[in-house]
Amino acid sequence: MKRAFDLVLASLALLFLALPMLAVALAVRLSSPGPALYWSERVGRHNRLFRMPKFRSMRTGAPQLATHEFDNPARWLTPIGSFLRKTSLDELPQLWSILKGDMSFVGPRPALFNQHDLIELRTQAGVHLLLPGLTGWAQVNGRDELPIAAKVRLDAEYLQRRSFRFDIAILFRTFAKVLQREGVAH
Repeated sequence: MKRAFDLVLASLALLFLALPMLAVALAVRLSSPGPALYWSERVGRHNRLFRMPKFRSMRTGAPQLATHEFDNPARWLTPIGSFLRKTSLDELPQLWSILKGDMSFVGPRPALFNQHDLIELRTQAGVHLLLPGLTGWAQVNGRDELPIAAKVRLDAEYLQRRSFRFDIAILFRTFAKVLQREGVAH
């Protein structure tokens, strides 16, 4: 049922958001040199790597690090990068990953390929068995502000509590957090 829900909602979202996504892509291209999309290697279900698209919010040549690992992340942001991140517009291309089956709407956020500490803790907690999500329980409980151990605890709690009803509640909380622009460090 979760996969069917993901397919229907992602298809509807792509139809509804096609023009806004085109506008964001154009804004990215016009505001800084480089492609509109950035494809990053992420860790998916069973710790398998997949390529996840995002609208590019960092300058080309930025190191492939989690934002909290940068000395000065603002230095690498494009002119509209901060806005894209605070509004979560940079995440919209991940609808493709949901359609493809690499992601779900709700699950733990996919780790970067080089976030070994996060990957190891999630594996120990069994979280690696889940499909990563566009949003998740950790996302609505702190997002960028959470230390890795706290994210993993929340991801493990999601693993234990997951249900269609819980996913819907997380989606509603995500919508509210995005509107409030809450929990984004950069």
